[in-house]
Amino acid sequence: MHIPADTSIVILTGAGISAESGISTFRDADGLWMNHAIEEVAHPTAFRRDPALVHEFYNQRRRQLFEVSPNAAHLALARLEQAWPGDFLLVTQNVDDLHDRAGSLKLIHMHGELRRVRCLKCLQSHPWMEDCLPETPCPACGKPSLRPHIVWFDEMPMKMGEITRALSRCGLFICIGTSGNVYPAAGFVQQASRQAHTLEINAEETRIRSQFKETRKGLASCEVPRLVDELLGGMTR
Repeated sequence: MHIPADTSIVILTGAGISAESGISTFRDADGLWMNHAIEEVAHPTAFRRDPALVHEFYNQRRRQLFEVSPNAAHLALARLEQAWPGDFLLVTQNVDDLHDRAGSLKLIHMHGELRRVRCLKCLQSHPWMEDCLPETPCPACGKPSLRPHIVWFDEMPMKMGEITRALSRCGLFICIGTSGNVYPAAGFVQQASRQAHTLEINAEETRIRSQFKETRKGLASCEVPRLVDELLGGMTR
């Protein structure tokens, strides 16, 4: 692929890129976690009703991060960011820290981060590696009012203004490993396609595949490094 070196790139990643690192969805085949619907542990009402249950769900997911590592796709995207001379933004729907550990810096976690908590009293967020309980005090204000720094159902994704501005001016939009079922992320291709070349990489068929100008079917760990090599080898100045 040959594109000018000053092209602005926006990349969206979803569960497919992390699945190859062994990230579990904690969702059984029937859509349940410990006999609870996911909505019961991923909604503000659920947290008010049973904060201990919700914290345990995210504690389990946070513990799993000690068992996984970034894969070739995460590393390739970090390499692209470091080498690309134009504007670059990586937006992920994933709440793991695999992009961070791979070295990505121009990164937005639009659905939040497992390794952060947020205080409902003072509103500050904090890096967090250990389990969190309803009685755990906030490091800033001391109140036992911490919640997972996660975007739940019926909450607005983070930094949407910044994401929308980047989509409106990018020349290349790449979507990797997303299902196309979750909005507003599923609508990003429509926003970008007004002026950008749009490309999807996914091992599965998605409901939004027809909206992309180019599609590549395959595992992210194979297709993303190949694409990055193309972009860096073919950029024109």
